Amino acid sequence: MPRRRHGALGPQFEEFSTAVTRWTGSSTAFGLACGVIIAWAALGPLFGFSDTWQLVINTGTTIVTFLMVFLIQRSQNKDSLALQLKLNELVAAIEGASNRLIDVEDLSEEELHVLHKFYQRLAVMAKKDASVTHSHSIEEADERHSLKTAVRRKGGGK
Repeated sequence: MPRRRHGALGPQFEEFSTAVTRWTGSSTAFGLACGVIIAWAALGPLFGFSDTWQLVINTGTTIVTFLMVFLIQRSQNKDSLALQLKLNELVAAIEGASNRLIDVEDLSEEELHVLHKFYQRLAVMAKKDASVTHSHSIEEADERHSLKTAVRRKGGGK
């Protein structure tokens, strides 16, 4: 699959931001943050709990928070896109599923509300028909697996 071309710094920034995102979510990063706070608090008496002492932690946390907002948003955008692509593949691959749901995330809010009402109505009708244990049974799973296996053997599957 061809990769989208970025500017000169695009790939390097992507690698850097991915590494930072992973590291900031680690136990080590959390421990380091706690250590900084403890050290700052312990130094309070040495600096007489001065305005400068307070300004140091306020400035540091503001800068980190500002940068993390963008990093988190970038990570969320990437994760969201990957999830949407996986869901699109499932919708496209399942016989009987509506292909109109592919790229549904690009619909307007009003269109999404219309679809939501449709699926709410389907859920209400499904609840009236049978219990979850009846509609999602081991037998149904075995039957679906057998169907998929038969299709693959005939050369119709991937």
